[in-house]
Amino acid sequence: MTSNELSIADVSARTGLTRDTLRWYESEGLIPAVPRNSAGVRRYDEAGVRMIDLLVRLRRTGMPVAAMRDFVTMVGQGARTHGRRMRLLQDHREEIESRIRELADDLDAVDVKIGHYRDLIDAGQDCAEQPIIDPDELDEQRRPH
Repeated sequence: MTSNELSIADVSARTGLTRDTLRWYESEGLIPAVPRNSAGVRRYDEAGVRMIDLLVRLRRTGMPVAAMRDFVTMVGQGARTHGRRMRLLQDHREEIESRIRELADDLDAVDVKIGHYRDLIDAGQDCAEQPIIDPDELDEQRRPH
């Protein structure tokens, strides 16, 4: 193996994907066929690892496997697909932005609920906003589990 080539173990360590997942990505056409040395051992180059890094990000952000496969196919078709690749990524970006807005709204709702419980604890009240009389219950209410 040359100094520019990485083993599947190296790529696994760099990307966080297991060896089995890397093999699955390859078998599903999600990464271009990985060259092998004379012993049949996969040899990844930097361009391949960069593609895997991008695919990990696309998958983590919810891109369907079929769209990832389309993207990889377009990459293999060269510069003539730049516009289509850009459109695919722009559409996915819009999906990510929509999910970010939803997550921000969800986070706000969680923060409101945390504030509600903080107020109840500070006031020594139950969920009906009635005073808690039992000292053991007050102690338990204040204890994070």
